[in-house]
Amino acid sequence: MTKKKAVLLAAALLVLVLALAVVYFLTLESGTGGNKTIEVQISYDDVSKTVAIETKEEFLRGAMEQENLISGTESQYGLYVTEVDGRIADESKQEWWQITENGEMTSTGVDQVAISDGGHYEFTLETGW
Repeated sequence: MTKKKAVLLAAALLVLVLALAVVYFLTLESGTGGNKTIEVQISYDDVSKTVAIETKEEFLRGAMEQENLISGTESQYGLYVTEVDGRIADESKQEWWQITENGEMTSTGVDQVAISDGGHYEFTLETGW
């Protein structure tokens, strides 16, 4: 391959990467500012309860942490939720917390779930992979 072709190929790849980055950032969810009231349904074992949260937070993690309802471990992808409402998921039993919005699985982690006034979110303890 000649040097000129290599430079053109590198430039084309750079343009492609930049275009993909722009599309990615344009499609990221963004939270809305201001006061919001959301409902969070928490289900585990024989417990099922709904908590109303008033918050100025833009993302679900902030609202849940504001109420001391979640904790977990930080990862390169954000918070990996290991505890909700004091119930710790037992990894030896393959338990994990599923996050849904209006019954639909979220496509992002708790850090990036944008909340809106009147939103309904669910944390359900699941077993098995």
